Amino acid sequence: MTPRDVLMAVMLAGLLVPAAQAQAQDEDRGPLRFSPAAGVQASVEVQEDGMLAVLLQPAGKRQRLPGAPDAEGHSRLSAEDLDFDGRPELVARAAVGMVNEAVAVYRFDVGSGEFRALKAVTHGHDQCGDLMGLTADAATRTLTASCRSGPMWYTDVYRFNGPQLYLYRGESVLMLGDTLNRALHWEETENQGPLAVWRTYDPSGKVLESAIGDGLGAPASGAPLVGLMASVLPARLFLFDHPGASSTQRYLVQGDRVEMLDEQDGWVKLRYPNPKRGAVTGWINVND
Repeated sequence: MTPRDVLMAVMLAGLLVPAAQAQAQDEDRGPLRFSPAAGVQASVEVQEDGMLAVLLQPAGKRQRLPGAPDAEGHSRLSAEDLDFDGRPELVARAAVGMVNEAVAVYRFDVGSGEFRALKAVTHGHDQCGDLMGLTADAATRTLTASCRSGPMWYTDVYRFNGPQLYLYRGESVLMLGDTLNRALHWEETENQGPLAVWRTYDPSGKVLESAIGDGLGAPASGAPLVGLMASVLPARLFLFDHPGASSTQRYLVQGDRVEMLDEQDGWVKLRYPNPKRGAVTGWINVND
């Protein structure tokens, strides 16, 4: 299923289907029972205040954990392997508003014998602010969070670096008005959303690559980012070395085909496949 299919499923159903092979809570909201580690059995119930009551056997240890309650204090519980180690995590889900889904994930820590909340390092680059609408892709070992704010759907893609979950890929919607349209022309499909810069990050938050593409179509995880191709519209389009540069001798001409890569403060980074010199990169000024 593509990221767009996932988002459409949310819009139509108001919830996401838990990850494949997940153990779900009974429909009568009885306790969820599963084994989070060898020799450990967990029994979990949602309390009236929305908290999760956990009993761990054979130690007899009890925990009260924040759930992901809806307006009525309900959560849907499941046991899903979200860190791809062969053991399930405790997951609580609940509908928030019309289409969003809040998610709380707890991993079992063998050393302490307790569940601990799964938190992600994002360096402020995430859009959803939490692990909302979470789905897992075992093939690429990624977790995808999706959320809607106003008319726009956003996607955050996460990976593990050892035990730490970090933001691996995220998007930033372009807000450039008509100035970009006067400089470049690209083909738009019927289902295409607004343009966004997609960026891939390393665990420290450093940008590894970027490309401008469909804001509603998350790029395939694990594959290099590829920007939309566009044609130059004006007779000459000056190409600068960096954002804010005041002079240049380089320019593109009408009809040149370029790949859109990045945006910074109203400057757009392009890659032009020069037939004589190879790939040439630079920035165009599309500020009003």
